[in-house]
Amino acid sequence: MLLALQTSPVLFSVFAGIIGLMVGSFLNVVIHRLPKMMEREWHSQCAELSGQTAEPSPSYNLLVPRSACPHCGHAIGAMENIPVLSYLFLRGKCKGCGAAISLRYPIVESISGLLSAYAAWHFGFGLAGLAAIVFIWALIALTFIDFDTQLLPDDITLPLLWLGLLLNLNGAYTTLPNAVIGATVGYLTLWSVYWLFKLATGKEGMGFGDFKLLAAIGAWLGWTMLPLVILLSSVVGAVVGIVLIMLTKHGRNIPIPFGPYLAGGGLIALFWGQTLTQNYLQLLAP
Repeated sequence: MLLALQTSPVLFSVFAGIIGLMVGSFLNVVIHRLPKMMEREWHSQCAELSGQTAEPSPSYNLLVPRSACPHCGHAIGAMENIPVLSYLFLRGKCKGCGAAISLRYPIVESISGLLSAYAAWHFGFGLAGLAAIVFIWALIALTFIDFDTQLLPDDITLPLLWLGLLLNLNGAYTTLPNAVIGATVGYLTLWSVYWLFKLATGKEGMGFGDFKLLAAIGAWLGWTMLPLVILLSSVVGAVVGIVLIMLTKHGRNIPIPFGPYLAGGGLIALFWGQTLTQNYLQLLAP
């Protein structure tokens, strides 16, 4: 089987896509539960600092309790948890009570499966391809968590940063010096923007999670990819923000998460960063 995956790009891509679909189902759990786990931890820490005795609560993590319908409590069985197919078979409704199931679940699963398959095809069987798939999974989780809560959990961003540096010890995507500089420059760039904006307006323009995410992207792809990532994420973020304000009456004072656009810029740079940069430099050449 391993030999077949190594020698057949098509088989490796299909295999990666199937694994991506299954992991996408787990990512839905991470997206939903990790912020709640963080909130519980914060409440526990606040109670401890104030000298109060925290009330014991049932175990709640990425594995416990078992997934269930939020409307009727119907436990999700194995046959109801097949990525995408179960949603289609159930026609987007809970088997227990008939309540609508969010379309987000098959969307996350599909994105994870398709991007995993493409990464396998793009990089081929090897360290770069396998690591790129993990990178994609982390960015998907961060994107949807940020959309929901405007948080980018350290539990994902910091391991992602360190993993990028470790992978580039052997130059998986760039040289180690480029990766170290990328992590440093990525963090300090948005950190500087944050403080300049705060000094000028007295308001916070972004969160510290954005600094860490760009640092992680820099650790994976190197500092030379950061201008492209920042440009792409800024342009897309500005366009989406304007559309939200114009079409949905999204208040200008309501913050828009920047993490999803950084993640999108990071993915584009992962796949096509070198090509885009070379084409841009050729346009500037006399």
